[in-house]
Amino acid sequence: MKERLDFIIDLLDSKKAENITLIDLKDSGYITQYVIIATSMADKHSFALLDYLKSELKPKGEVFYCTDEESGDWIIADLGDIMVHIFTENHRKKFNLEEFLSNYKKNMTTKN
Repeated sequence: MKERLDFIIDLLDSKKAENITLIDLKDSGYITQYVIIATSMADKHSFALLDYLKSELKPKGEVFYCTDEESGDWIIADLGDIMVHIFTENHRKKFNLEEFLSNYKKNMTTKN
C-alpha cells in the first residue's frame, strides 16, 4: 500500500500539484482507507492532473471506480481504498477537507 500511495503522490508532484497531503483513515469507519489531497494551479491543471493519473495508473491495474470531474475546482477520483481530491486553491480553502477528515478521525477513534 505504501508504494501505491507514494507512487500517486510522486505522480501528482511531478506534474506540479502543490501542498499534497495524505490522510490515513484506516480503522476509522470512513468510506475509504486513505485520502490524498492536492492543489492545482487552475481548473485546467486539475483536469490535466486527473488525466495524467489515469494514464499512469490504469496500465498498472489501478481501477478508477468513479470520478467526479464536473468542475475543475474540485475533482475526485475513487480508487476504492484510496480517494484522491484535486482542488484549486480557493476551493481547497473553502471546503477545508483536511480539517473535516481530521475531526472525523479523531471523533471516530475516541468512540472506539
